[in-house]
Amino acid sequence: MEVQIDKRYPLQVDPERAWALLGDIRAVAGCMPGAQITEQLSDTSYQGVMKVKIGPAQAQFGGTVEVLEFDAGARRLALRGKGADKGGSTASMELHAVLEPDPANPGQTTLHGDARVEVTGKFAQFGARMMVQVSEMLLGQFVAHFQTAAQQLPSAAPAQAGDAAQATETDSAPPASASPHGGGAAPRATASDAPRASAGELNGLAILWALIKSWFAGLFGRRTR
Repeated sequence: MEVQIDKRYPLQVDPERAWALLGDIRAVAGCMPGAQITEQLSDTSYQGVMKVKIGPAQAQFGGTVEVLEFDAGARRLALRGKGADKGGSTASMELHAVLEPDPANPGQTTLHGDARVEVTGKFAQFGARMMVQVSEMLLGQFVAHFQTAAQQLPSAAPAQAGDAAQATETDSAPPASASPHGGGAAPRATASDAPRASAGELNGLAILWALIKSWFAGLFGRRTR
């Protein structure tokens, strides 16, 4: 089953600090509750885990993240992630994210995310409508943690921020295969100085409750037609 999500999230943080965080794959993963990068496999690929807790029960999903595009000048990033649990269910996502500055408000930015999510196994039983709701809930949690982490970064003067962006493009020249979309450089192997966001655990009870409410809404909606 496949779902498509296209959302824009306003951020109360300037584009320079937002990109400083978005360009750090480990820090980005840390903004998602339960997610963690455990190993860097190459300049453009990472291995990680995601832990889900539902009451006393816990589940852990292992997978990989590949950087498809890393364009510091356009503040654009594309990732492909895929993983599986021990029960055989799989999930994959291709995410294209770009930071859009607000000319009228230099201290604000819009995070535009376009994601294609594909699931198999027990996840597919929820149906497309529920999967969209759950995905949007997770993205909302991620954006809240992302904004908080970006706001904690030190501000840079406009000239310094421009120099830093140019230096990032110059210093992070990728191998030819690192950018299949032709969008620019891949991130360097060394992690940036951005602080790691602490998003805590992913509480599956909140997701389960959202699914239950969605199921009842659909049930009564069908009965009243």
